[in-house]
Amino acid sequence: MEMEKVEGIAIEEKKELTANVHSVESFGNVDGPGIRYVVFFQGCMLRCKYCHNPDTWKMHNPDAKVMTVDQLTKEIVKYREFFEASDGGGVTVSGGESLLQIDFILELFRKLKSLGINTCVDTCGGFYVNAPSMNKKVLELISLTDLFLVDIKHIDDEQHLRLTKRTNKNIIQFTNFLSDNGAKMWIRHVLVPKWTDDDYYLQKLREYIDTLNGIERVEVLPYHDMAKFKYKELGIEYELNDINPPTKDRIKNAIAILGARDDVS
Repeated sequence: MEMEKVEGIAIEEKKELTANVHSVESFGNVDGPGIRYVVFFQGCMLRCKYCHNPDTWKMHNPDAKVMTVDQLTKEIVKYREFFEASDGGGVTVSGGESLLQIDFILELFRKLKSLGINTCVDTCGGFYVNAPSMNKKVLELISLTDLFLVDIKHIDDEQHLRLTKRTNKNIIQFTNFLSDNGAKMWIRHVLVPKWTDDDYYLQKLREYIDTLNGIERVEVLPYHDMAKFKYKELGIEYELNDINPPTKDRIKNAIAILGARDDVS
């Protein structure tokens, strides 16, 4: 809050919310139903070895754009006729981890819902802390969100730590909270040979998914290494140089175990 004086009396002046936006995609077709206007936000607490957006890890990036809710909404509305021409199209917030800036997302979604625009959150859940203040915000977020895309990196906490440098305990708590409070979800799992494609852990993930409410779809996302050049540009070691994309058979195997949508021909 900033203070200003009116006739000698100090008055609180509310500062307009802003967010650090990495980039946008005006015609996304893999980030929820239909055609999506996708907003990629800066900041992520995970350090996934296969991340294809390492340039979003830091909250502050000199190339990022600082935007208000009104500015971002104005840009979104320009493309409304295109994304709403598709079945279920709308706006997806992604990252990085968009919910590190949850107050901004709440205000943005209030605005979008007032305009009748479909909303979707793509999240790893790593931002979550099981506390009353956070749960209050997430409950409001659920009321404003048509769909959550929840990325479960690994069901085993020790393996999750090796893969992402962070625990999955708060992520599981977050997913359970969504399940217990009426959220609609797609569960996503990136299939990385030698890291996330072990049948035992895939079965454990399936058993966990089967305990959740509100699951509309499970998706297997095959690993790719197309972001290697970003790591080189950023001076970050790419740790999966010896890993190739999964074979079609391994993808089909994961799809079968997880009961996922089968888009592999």
